[in-house]
Amino acid sequence: MIVKKYSVKNAQTVVLFGFQTQYGGGQSSGFCLIYDNLATLKSIEPKFRQVRAGLETRVEKSRKQIKERKNRAKRVRSSEKAKTPSEEVRLFTWFVNARQF
Repeated sequence: MIVKKYSVKNAQTVVLFGFQTQYGGGQSSGFCLIYDNLATLKSIEPKFRQVRAGLETRVEKSRKQIKERKNRAKRVRSSEKAKTPSEEVRLFTWFVNARQF
């Protein structure tokens, strides 16, 4: 309906989100963004909305991996969070430090 109303050439460049139903039903309100082409959509639109629209694939991670990465990042200070060391290096440094005592 929006594609016809605004004469959009590519239906994939229309992104709908944030819908809420009105009390009593029969009507909903939300937001719509219409991009010029797919390249601008991919550069501006958040990743999760691209996945919803079917333009990107979701990277499957286990819950345990996400939690371990979060806890590793908590031990490191702010600028170094992107460069957290691997598990093997940390275990090795712990082993070396433990032998000094």
